[in-house]
Amino acid sequence: MDFQDLNELNEKRRLIRPLLSPGDPADALASYYALWHDPRRTRLALHRDAQGKVDGFLVVAQTGADLFRPLVTLRAPGPEAVGALLGEALAPNRPYQVIAPVRLASAVRDHLHVTKSALTRLYVLDPSRFQPIINVLVQPIAEAEGTIRFQIESQGQVMAMAGINWRSPAFAEIFVYVHPSGRGRGWGRSVVSACTAALLEQHVRPIYTVDEENEASQRIAEALGYTDTGLRDLVAEGQLPA
Repeated sequence: MDFQDLNELNEKRRLIRPLLSPGDPADALASYYALWHDPRRTRLALHRDAQGKVDGFLVVAQTGADLFRPLVTLRAPGPEAVGALLGEALAPNRPYQVIAPVRLASAVRDHLHVTKSALTRLYVLDPSRFQPIINVLVQPIAEAEGTIRFQIESQGQVMAMAGINWRSPAFAEIFVYVHPSGRGRGWGRSVVSACTAALLEQHVRPIYTVDEENEASQRIAEALGYTDTGLRDLVAEGQLPA
């Protein structure tokens, strides 16, 4: 990325700030990828109304989680804007992971060939309800600066692991994995508890996104003091038709 490209991205970021509330859990993920994700791996497309004012955007982010399938998220005033943004920013026939507010789900499906999709719940921690779990099996894992990971091992096998998908100045999104043979022992709660406590110490509010169908993961969140915000997102894998 050269200096001109960086200036252009920064100007786009300035223009979309009024569309986001970085301190609101509903905008946490979109704010991170649109405003704070590595500029070398971020592209922004803007939508303007009839008067030329920016009223929507789409961000394409190349993440370390999936090098071959960029992450896409957006804000748009309506279905036509969704179609315009997708058509401008996405390469035809390339796979993407798209995360969009549920109110835009139909428009996303109308313009993409979706191969897989789910609705997710957004949980946010209520610090007053958080009771840390002390488990001597939980070990912190050294990661790059700014990242957090805790895990439980048994006989050389990772049985449970929690860490963060991304982190903004206000929020961090926690992930959790539990090996099938490690389920039912409370290990998922233990590693998520450790990750949650570490984020609170750093004055970052944890959020937790879970598939609507994943009741086990929902129970982990609720047992630790996370509350369902009522917000739902579409998470879809798909391609823009040629």
